[in-house]
Amino acid sequence: MGEQGVRIGLSAVVIALRDGKACVLTTTGDDGSAALPFGSFDPARDRTFELALRAFVTAQTGFRLGFVEQLYTFGDLGRASPRATPGPEHHREVSVGYLALTDAADDPSLAEARWTPVLDFFPWEDRREGAAACLAALLDGLRAWADGDARRIARIDALFAAAPGQRWNEGQVLERYELLYEAGLVAEAARDQDKAPPPHAPGLPMASDHRRILATGLGRLRSKLKYRPVLFDLMPETFTLSGLQAAAEAVAGLSLHKQNFRRGVERTGLVEATGRLSAATGGRPAELFRVAAGDLSTGEALGLPLPALR
Repeated sequence: MGEQGVRIGLSAVVIALRDGKACVLTTTGDDGSAALPFGSFDPARDRTFELALRAFVTAQTGFRLGFVEQLYTFGDLGRASPRATPGPEHHREVSVGYLALTDAADDPSLAEARWTPVLDFFPWEDRREGAAACLAALLDGLRAWADGDARRIARIDALFAAAPGQRWNEGQVLERYELLYEAGLVAEAARDQDKAPPPHAPGLPMASDHRRILATGLGRLRSKLKYRPVLFDLMPETFTLSGLQAAAEAVAGLSLHKQNFRRGVERTGLVEATGRLSAATGGRPAELFRVAAGDLSTGEALGLPLPALR
């Protein structure tokens, strides 16, 4: 058997806010399903991973990336399409994922690119109006899969807050998706085993393992909200505190306590009043704020509070 080569791919999770929703920049995969912008790294042509990433994201979507950070390297054996390169090489695919945030969510200039609501892929992650409508059926499927196994039941209860005393951890997006995949309850699990998709599989499927990469990106972003001021990378230059709270809720998938959120934001010192009012709220004019002067990239910058309504 010949020696297997390695092909390096680069995937981009680009997140923005549009119409009050956290959205991800997607293209169309070979199978017609949604895909993250993805391209191969050519060591003979590309000087760095990041430069290659920026070039193909622009080529595929017309969008120019701002700040990006590396997420994770996905190289598990048996990753789905893009599968091993056809022919005698049979390259193993390794993908390096990146996360990018932008406040410039204009319509992409290329027809196949679009902004897709992130929670369309993970509807069970939206708890702004209580438990998601699909959660009861998911829990039934997970418990049937557990078949009385104590370890599996403990994982289900912990990840989905399905037992008394358990609290929802909004940052565990990847862990929940991987449990659903293991239980065969998402479309990709059936696809990767060449089986028919399960009936009423929740969420939009994605090409390759892109929903897993997106879950990693969303989980990273949600976790960072608490200790880094990343939410401001999604905000316009000026904003109301209500708009800032709505953005936090859209990303975290939680309903936040209004007064506690505002008090927490004020304590951080991250925002300052502009002295101007916004009439765009449809009611009483609201005060406009902006990011306070200072370097938000330093280790001294804090995240925003997420005082969830329980």
